[in-house]
Amino acid sequence: MGEELGALQRTHRCGELRPAHAGAHVVLMGWVQRRRDHGGLIFIDLRDREGLVQVVFNPQIDAEAHAKAGRLHNEYVIAVTGQVSERPAGAVNPRLATGGVEVVATGLTILAEANPLPFTLDGEEDASEALRLKYRYLDLRRPSLQHNFIVRHRVAKAVRDYMDAHGFLEIETPFLVRSTPEGARDYLVPSRMNPGHFYALPQSPQYFKQLLMISGFDRYFQIVRCFRDEDLRADRQPEFTQIDVEMSFLQVEELITLVEGMMVTAFRAGRAIEIPTPFPRLTYQEAMDRFGKDAPDIRFGMELQDVSALAQETEFAIFRQAVESGGRVKGLNAKGCAGYSRKELDELTDFVKLYKARGLAWLKVTPEGIQSPIARFFSPTTLAALVQQLAGEAGDLLLFVADTPEVMADALGNVRVHLGERLGLIPADTLAFVWVLDFPLLEYNAEERRYDAKHHPFTAPRDEDLPLFQTDPARIRAKAYDLVLNGRELGGGSIRIHRREVQELMFQAIGMSKEQAYEQFGFLMDALELGAPPHGGIALGLDRLMMLLLGAPSIRDTIAFPKTQKALCLMTNAPAAVENKQLRELHLRVDLG
Repeated sequence: MGEELGALQRTHRCGELRPAHAGAHVVLMGWVQRRRDHGGLIFIDLRDREGLVQVVFNPQIDAEAHAKAGRLHNEYVIAVTGQVSERPAGAVNPRLATGGVEVVATGLTILAEANPLPFTLDGEEDASEALRLKYRYLDLRRPSLQHNFIVRHRVAKAVRDYMDAHGFLEIETPFLVRSTPEGARDYLVPSRMNPGHFYALPQSPQYFKQLLMISGFDRYFQIVRCFRDEDLRADRQPEFTQIDVEMSFLQVEELITLVEGMMVTAFRAGRAIEIPTPFPRLTYQEAMDRFGKDAPDIRFGMELQDVSALAQETEFAIFRQAVESGGRVKGLNAKGCAGYSRKELDELTDFVKLYKARGLAWLKVTPEGIQSPIARFFSPTTLAALVQQLAGEAGDLLLFVADTPEVMADALGNVRVHLGERLGLIPADTLAFVWVLDFPLLEYNAEERRYDAKHHPFTAPRDEDLPLFQTDPARIRAKAYDLVLNGRELGGGSIRIHRREVQELMFQAIGMSKEQAYEQFGFLMDALELGAPPHGGIALGLDRLMMLLLGAPSIRDTIAFPKTQKALCLMTNAPAAVENKQLRELHLRVDLG
């Protein structure tokens, strides 16, 4: 059984004691990390969020405290009174911040006992992720995870201070909003007061922050929770936090400078390192041409090379037909990989098929010449030109994908990253920011035979591309920009449409009738005719930023209570069924048939 705290008041945190505190009388509170019995002395490592300190119980100093200490087990919660003492020279622990001192106990209060834990917290036992998520509150006791959230707090505070210094106001926007058809699936919330009607949880405060610009607030930001009902992976969660920014009278250069300064501030606060600016920039087309991705990892080479012109000179039907049907043939040089076995090459072929490519062609460059099952379809001149274009040398493996531009880029871009990781080409300690600009405004949805907005339907087109709405919508470029770090999109933004007639053209381009557009977004369209300033902004994923800043393997390590890849909370068993009474109040009936 635990004892009451009584009049005890903590004087110091465990991790802050140093030799300068020697002689001080202290009251410490925390968890027992481990207990060690050495003859008549008992040593306890006491832990709180600031760190560990060693506590010594000596029966000659306080027999009662020593007797109680003999009952302690890992994760008991205790309060210790005692005196700070410098450790003898031979007993100093240089691996511990408090390793130069110990606390000689003069009193012990056991505040709470602890049953044996389902897993250890000191890294000596591997627990499954499911078990760790079920007991997330225990997992969060690990110093490594506590460190993540201490750093996250510091970064969020630094961002708030930075934005305040640049004239921004933090304004909250609603969590119960109208469902819209664009983007990922909404989480829907039934309305009890309005039967048959639903709110949605916001995927973004997008149109609210635009309305705040029309309201005259000029500079808005918010560190805000957002929700998307989409399939999950290591860097996605159904609920997430973003740094949301909007500015009136904005030029793209001003936004880029602001965000680069924010990143400098965040990494200075979180890791005490300086990020060089300005960040490099790529157009969307250049990113796709060179890396096959609109969020390229520029920490290593192995760039894609377009060999479509040479492919047309061959008798290899797959290459020729791809180009003749409007596709492309591109290749990359996996340096030093000519020794790959047939099994390894088959594995790479299966890998590209995950991205809908029909196959993977290869050439091995050896001292004896080119080895490949497709070499016979190429003239010696064409083979030599292919090797030259990919800077092939003896020992290199040249890989090619022939397909539609979209499939080819997706497949070969992912092969590049896969090989970069496999071959150890990606420096783990490097931070490579890059801006990607000039995205297409629209992308064609073949399944629905219409265009979708590449980012969202409020993104402004380039002024000179406005006439293309009538003639060639696919060629319209957006005033959009993404910030990428180490091959992951940190955030995206754009200059917004601030004229109603342009917004109507955009809705029309994505297949919305005037009636549909007004039903969904009439409030915004009306607002655009009541004095809307030019404006734009960006949303940056705070969880993903923290994952990259901390070098964490998963976004779940930067969210206190994350969900699984099936959007489950294993700790609280959410989502869960509800009582029929609650459903009747909402005029709902569950039909799983």
